[in-house]
Amino acid sequence: MSRADEIFIANCKDILENGVWDTDLSVRPHWEDGTPAHTVKKFGIINRYNLQEEFPIQTIRRCAFKSCVDEILWIWQKKSNNIRDLHSHIWDSWADESGSIGKAYGYQLAQKSKYAEGEFDQVDRVLYDLKHNPASRRILTNLYNFSDLHEMHLYPCAYSVTFNVSGDTLNAILNQRSNDMLTANNWNVVQYAVLLVMFAQVSGLKAGELVHVIADAHLYDRHIPILQKVLENEPKKAPKLVVDPTVTNFYDFTVDSFRLEGYEYSPLDAKIPVAI
Repeated sequence: MSRADEIFIANCKDILENGVWDTDLSVRPHWEDGTPAHTVKKFGIINRYNLQEEFPIQTIRRCAFKSCVDEILWIWQKKSNNIRDLHSHIWDSWADESGSIGKAYGYQLAQKSKYAEGEFDQVDRVLYDLKHNPASRRILTNLYNFSDLHEMHLYPCAYSVTFNVSGDTLNAILNQRSNDMLTANNWNVVQYAVLLVMFAQVSGLKAGELVHVIADAHLYDRHIPILQKVLENEPKKAPKLVVDPTVTNFYDFTVDSFRLEGYEYSPLDAKIPVAI
């Protein structure tokens, strides 16, 4: 069984059996027909994925791997906040007529600050410190800029990453304020596992642990019947992530720099409705 499957199944069963419903509260998300999108949730879930053991992708349902990688490159490499630079439609509901999602995600990573060593944006500062200050306990990024929230079409969900080097190994903590478990949980895990691998490779380090901290891990009411069918699928062995070893510059990675060997999964027949 894939470790990602094992963790996801345990998380979802815990939410279903012990979670708290918000049906007695007024909620912001809604379905396309205008009905409130209520959830059942657990607070404070922490999951650990050791990338030296296996790549954390689910097999009880298909994860759109290439789209995951494309979006993480859109945010962290292109530092874009415009869906015209993205090759999927996952952000369409939050984009304006120009394609912008406001001052969110890639926009925040692109903002530069002055340091003693020069001027860096958030991504380039991480890359600099991993090479020059690997013992630092200050290697992190933060997308939750309160002064710009009113100009973001959606507040960042996965909002902060802390990087930490232990010997020759790079580890990371992904902090997430909110996680739609069926739609986005493994999507985010796969993305940030790939990001950790990228940063490690170009810094001459090994990718180690990804720790995923979720404040509000929830299941939407209309997702539960779909989830229950997914949980009935038989887990399979995790595939192997293969990365182009010739890439030594973070900005040279492309979607085609990554592939999965031996990825077997169960199909997802149902279309998952999106709460907006």
